[in-house]
Amino acid sequence: MTHGIHHVTAIAGDPQANLDFYAGVLGLRLVKRTVNFDDPGAYHFYFGDGVGTPGTLLTFFPWPGAFRGRRGTGQVDVTAFAVPAGSLAAWSARLAAHGVAHEGAFERRGERVLAFEDPDGLALELVERTEAPAVEAWPGGPVDAAHAIRGVHAVTLRVARLAPTVALLEGVMGWRAAGDDRGRRRFAADHAGPGALLDVVETPDDPPGRMGAGVVHHVAFRVADDAEQAAARAALIAERMRPTAVQDRNYFRSIYFREPGGTLFEIATDPPGMTVDEPPASLGASLRLPPWFEPHRAEIERRLPPITPPGAGAPA
Repeated sequence: MTHGIHHVTAIAGDPQANLDFYAGVLGLRLVKRTVNFDDPGAYHFYFGDGVGTPGTLLTFFPWPGAFRGRRGTGQVDVTAFAVPAGSLAAWSARLAAHGVAHEGAFERRGERVLAFEDPDGLALELVERTEAPAVEAWPGGPVDAAHAIRGVHAVTLRVARLAPTVALLEGVMGWRAAGDDRGRRRFAADHAGPGALLDVVETPDDPPGRMGAGVVHHVAFRVADDAEQAAARAALIAERMRPTAVQDRNYFRSIYFREPGGTLFEIATDPPGMTVDEPPASLGASLRLPPWFEPHRAEIERRLPPITPPGAGAPA
């Protein structure tokens, strides 16, 4: 059983544009600046609340010059963030001031929604929540705390066939059905914190998605510890889902598999968390490498493109 969304990971192009948008326009905190553990010549940025709480995290692999991806079946189609009730007017003004195209707010499932895209075309939404998740707004951010993002609200999966994905979510994954709205099937996790909702939309006539900039690479789901992860892995094997071996991601431990609809799923442990290698006050302030990459730091830093981190005055 999983307990909500741990993080969403997407692909970006220009790393500086990615930093400027998420830490600047959206006001998320850059809680970790590290590298892609499978490609240490590329960054891996983590954005979230003030301490990188699971359920608030949107992470990116920025590859300069990456081709644009294509949204379609077999992927996370939209990532939605929760914001306090009554804040969409302020967000609309903020997006407009930063030149971010968006339509007016609309209503879905009794929630007010504002839809837009990031610089790479990644589909995003802000959703007003009357009872926002118990996530503190980052006090050092550029967005007024009364309007600031309070973590992931939901992700939307797009699949060609609904039934196999639903069976997995309601079975091994432990999510419960929470209603159907014009073909959009909603599921809820067993907790009320951030990242507790997931929608699935069936679009059998759409082409499969294609990986690239502006597309979600995978969505990760939370488990409390290694024992819960081991139990989930055993259950997946019993269902012939073929999960990977456990992989050490330094800030959590992970297994990966493709759900029947084609989306890459990860199951990640909550511990040890973002503060395992730097204190809360300085999260994201410097390039962090896992112990096995430290002997190669000079070469890795030489290969990474220069960036100006949030709040800094010169490229790092």
